[in-house]
Order: sequence, then structure tokens, then C-alpha cells
Amino acid sequence: MVDDAGVAVEDLRLMQGLAQRVVAVRPDLVNSDASYGELAWNWGKGLAADGERWRRRLWFSGGELVAWGWARLPRPEATGAYLIYQVHPAHAGLVDEVIGWYGATAPGAERTVIPSAADTFGLERWAAHGYVTDPASLGDTGSWTQLNERDLADVEQPVLPSGFRFRTADEAGPEAAVRAHVDAWASTTYTADSYAGVRRAPGYRPDLHVLVEAPDGTMAASAVLWLDEANATVEFEPVGTHPAYRRRGLGRAVLLHGMRRARAAGATHATVVCLGAPGHPKARALYYGVGFRMFTRDAPLVGPATATA
Repeated sequence: MVDDAGVAVEDLRLMQGLAQRVVAVRPDLVNSDASYGELAWNWGKGLAADGERWRRRLWFSGGELVAWGWARLPRPEATGAYLIYQVHPAHAGLVDEVIGWYGATAPGAERTVIPSAADTFGLERWAAHGYVTDPASLGDTGSWTQLNERDLADVEQPVLPSGFRFRTADEAGPEAAVRAHVDAWASTTYTADSYAGVRRAPGYRPDLHVLVEAPDGTMAASAVLWLDEANATVEFEPVGTHPAYRRRGLGRAVLLHGMRRARAAGATHATVVCLGAPGHPKARALYYGVGFRMFTRDAPLVGPATATA
């Protein structure tokens, strides 16, 4: 085991490597936030803002990473901790060690975690340690997410309104790339420093960071694509459209454009995550409209305030 106060880029590469190996054998077991691209995105954008609040532990077998936990500790004014983790299915029993470490790392905090709903063994172990379904995730406006997938054998040609054009992040420049994200996500804390972190993340490719430029120069839509070459799959994270340019087909166009670029780069399969509850239909409808379908979903859990044995 290796324990530390933060996640260095070398750690991130190991964690992404485990995600790739899990995808190769049981893609339905990759936890929310633990995929190849999601790890890179969260590490990059969060490094500047609150990297000091993260703790991690790595578990090895024969020199190979087989499990890890990455816990975000509460802010001084908050009480909740959050865990991202992954365990290779050949070492499933390590989930008990992950659970114990999480409890010891965030004692006294309300602890949340999001296993895959397909991880029957893992869910049994979390339950044995006192974790239950997070009530905040339930209902029509619940916070649980679903993983959607499609193959890239036949991707239609995207169509843009007159005067709009596709750009890459290098073509648009850092300021425009940051502005595109901030405009699309009103509650974001994304900054130029966040984007610098994303660019440092293993797997970031500016040619797979695609944008739609409006006639007035506004970056009206954008998507970052993360290509997992080992599994020939690409992940969209994030995808967003400027509020003033919605309902013009730009989200659809940037998704199709991204898929075609990813296919040219060697991808045969694509994934994207969205909120799954009935009260959050917009993103799901967009993704279904370009051929994605739900593959699996997560199962948010909340644990006791004290560590369990």
C-alpha cells in the first residue's frame, strides 16, 4: 500500500491504467468518476482549486496497481466527504480495505461514495459496513448518473448553421477554451489555472478538444474528448453549449464532429455520462439523439459518521 496527501501525475497515470484494465474485462464495473477521461478531467480542473483537500491510497499486487481510493475531505464550513475508488475485479476483496481506509481518513464526516450498480460484490461489502442508498440521489430530480455508449462504425456528418464553424482548442486559444466552458456551466469554478491543469493531465489532446465558433467569434459549444487508445474508446467529458446558442443543433453537431475526429484517431467506441433521473431529460435526450444508449448506472451511497471495523 502507498498512502499520500495528494495525487501526483505519476499516480494519475497508474489510476488511469487500472481504469483501462477494468474496461478491458468488465467495463460495467468502472465507477462514476473513475474512468480514464473523468479522472484526467477532475484531476486537471481541481488541482489548482482544492488539491490539498484530497487524500489517496494505492494498493499493489506484484508491482501492479490493483486498487485505489481518492477521498475529498470536507471544507471547514462543510461536513461531507466524497470517495472515488476502483478495484480490479480479480482483487475484489480489497474493497473492504478501501472502505476501512475511507472511514479512517474522514472520521466523523458524512461519507458518500458512488459504486457501479453492476458491482454486486462491492455493493454487498459497502452495505456490510453500514452504507445505504443516499436519499438525496432518489426521486425525479435525483443526482445519480448513467453511462451511455455507442459504436463509431457509422457516424453521420454534422451540420452547422450558416456562419458557424468547428475549431480545436489550439486554434481557439486558451482564453476562448476557458470562456466556452464558463459560459456553458453557470455554476462552474473553472479558471485559466483549471485549464492549465487539464492540459497537463495525461490523455489530454487539443485536437480532440473541439469547439463551435459563432459568426461573432463566441465559442458557442465545446467538448473535451479523452481517447483511451488501449481499448479504442473515447469519452466525452465535458460537453456544453452557451445558453444564448441552445436549441440550434450545436450540441448535436459538436458530438458528431467529435466522434468523427475520434474515429479518425483510432476509436471504435464512445461513452458519455449524464444525469439519469427522469427530471433531468435534456442531456439524455441530446445523447440519445446521436445514437447513445444507457449501458450502466451508478449507485450513490452514504455511510455512517464513524468508521466501521
